[in-house]
Amino acid sequence: MQDRYILGVDVGGSGIKGAIVDTHTGEFQSERVRLETPQPATPAAVAKTFSELVKAHQYKGVIGCGFPAIVKQGVAQSAANISEQWIGKNIIEALSLSSACPVEVLNDADAAGMAEMAFGLGRGVSGMVLLITIGSGLGSALFMDGKLVPNTEFGHIQMKGNAAELYASNKARKTLELGWEEWGQRFDEYLLYIQRILNPDLILLGGGVSKKFEKFEAQLSVDIEVKPAELKNQAGIIGAALHARKQMRSR
Repeated sequence: MQDRYILGVDVGGSGIKGAIVDTHTGEFQSERVRLETPQPATPAAVAKTFSELVKAHQYKGVIGCGFPAIVKQGVAQSAANISEQWIGKNIIEALSLSSACPVEVLNDADAAGMAEMAFGLGRGVSGMVLLITIGSGLGSALFMDGKLVPNTEFGHIQMKGNAAELYASNKARKTLELGWEEWGQRFDEYLLYIQRILNPDLILLGGGVSKKFEKFEAQLSVDIEVKPAELKNQAGIIGAALHARKQMRSR
């Protein structure tokens, strides 16, 4: 059942991860495979690694891919934590050609959000829900009454004269060797800024750092319910597969 068991791939700044997903349940049907993102992450290098990941799963069929960029009609309009050579590049064409499989692509944070709204803490929640993925950067996915508002880039709002993700991402925490308390204070500043702009009803935190929520929860003063996302760093893979199924069914 090709529209049920779909390979989902999450392209990140440090790793490219993938697994075959049961899109009816959100459960993995294969081992999760992770390959290092090539540096520099040029189109040719990423496409090659993407094809190696597909081969590792011995998979043939449609593939869903979450990609760290604003994505419009399959074309990258930005490049976050990957080579700027991707800007203006048709991601679908590049990855489909390298893998010899049809590929459907969307923004990586949007993919994680889709998974969390389908199978995680966002399921059945009305009003405005914002997922923030904390990793090499700060990704965002915004939903209104369960419907995605695509390609938001709230990690790129200006803070301290730079993009917010340079101040409050996990990469910033590691690079600056910040303790959890100090980093948590920075992240709280970011959330307070988000509150002033959007005032969402619920904020979910995704990415690997969500597993460390108890280490910085006490630093958060924002007057909005904030929870670690249930699917954590599996969400991007699951959401990518869901997107591929949706695109198949819309044709």
